[in-house]
Amino acid sequence: MAYYLIQIAYTAETWTSLVKNPQNRLEAARPVVEGLGGSIVGGWLAFGEYDIVGVLQMPDNISAAAISIAISAGGGAKAFKTTPLMTWEEGIEALRKTAAAGFRPPSS
Repeated sequence: MAYYLIQIAYTAETWTSLVKNPQNRLEAARPVVEGLGGSIVGGWLAFGEYDIVGVLQMPDNISAAAISIAISAGGGAKAFKTTPLMTWEEGIEALRKTAAAGFRPPSS
């Protein structure tokens, strides 16, 4: 399964709601992620542009996109960013394939 970094920025209304009723939204998302065949590796509150940072394991890009769409459609997020991740082993395999591909940049 592939890994994905997700970053979510909440709306002011979502923060207002969470202040009134504090809750772990990671647990609220877990059944949705698992229903799409994935798992939550970890999640954290963050400072800065995004309020939530998480790592998911999903079976494919379509399932990862479905999570993004589901959360975005809920209206509680003003931004949602998904970044595909590679393990070091996958990165090394990509480097080996690159070396074997024989690509040469244009001459100057």
